[in-house]
This record gives sequence, structure tokens and C-alpha cells, in this order.
Amino acid sequence: MTTTDYATYIAGLPRVLAGAGVIFRDVAGRILLVEPNYRDTWVLPGGTVESDTGESPRQAARRETLEEIGLDIAPGPLLAVDWVRGSARPPLVSYLFDGGVLDAEQFAAIRVQEEELLSWRLVHWDEAETMLGEGLRLRVRGALDALEGGRGPVELEDGLPPAGPAGTGGPR
Repeated sequence: MTTTDYATYIAGLPRVLAGAGVIFRDVAGRILLVEPNYRDTWVLPGGTVESDTGESPRQAARRETLEEIGLDIAPGPLLAVDWVRGSARPPLVSYLFDGGVLDAEQFAAIRVQEEELLSWRLVHWDEAETMLGEGLRLRVRGALDALEGGRGPVELEDGLPPAGPAGTGGPR
């Protein structure tokens, strides 16, 4: 294959977006959510992986956390990877990392990025379920289950365990 053929081949491959978020908690088990000014639902600190700079999902999660809430905290273990099919946009691979349990001093240091965020809150899961969009709600639930179960990261498709014999989700 010539260099030109290879470049043409690469240019013709499907595009996939990548995103990364962090689940921060307090000692009471509440989850930190942020309220964006560009959608009706709340989200986790995080955002798009800037692949043109060579950024990894873990680096993106840390950068976005610093930009959005002013905390420079290295993400902990990977909790979930979710393949999210696209319709109005290309497919997305979303990575959720454990941000750990923050202390009162860290919460006091939070400063929201006013260009994108209106506020932040700590909420228990039953309230978070009503604040998150469906896809993120499923993804966060899967990540929290992995965290609570002490097992490695979970593989998700559109927020659910994969269907079929190889997955744990069974038929949908």
C-alpha cells in the first residue's frame, strides 16, 4: 500500500468522539454534579478528549476538572467505558474515572467555570437519577456499581452491559 493509498484509507475511516468524566464523592456518599448553561440536565465534571493534541482520556478528565471546577486532581481508577451510538453525531466512547472522596477543604476550593457552568451540587443517587440525562444516568449507575462492588471497569453500550453471550446484559 502506498502512502497515498494509506492516507486515503485513513481519511475514509469512521470518526469516533471520545469523552471523559470524573465521579467525585463526599464522605456521605453524595456525588458532585455540575449544572451546564447549555443543556437542561446536570452532568459530571468532564468533557471532550482533545485528540489533536495527543491527549488521553485520563488527561482530558484531569484538564476538564481543572477548567470546570478549579480542582487539579489526578483521576483514580477507570470505572466504566461506554460505547454510545450516534445519530445526530458520530459515535462516542465515554470514560468515567473515580475522583475519590473529597474533603471539606477541596469542596470549599471549587470555582465553577462561568462560561459553561451555572453551579454545582452534592446529591445522593436517588436525586442524581432525576437530574441526569438518561444516557449519563445509566453510565454513572454502571460506574457506581463497579465502584461499590470493588471490581474493575465495566464495559457498557449505550449505558448498559453488552447484550448477547459474550456480555453480561443478556438480550435487550
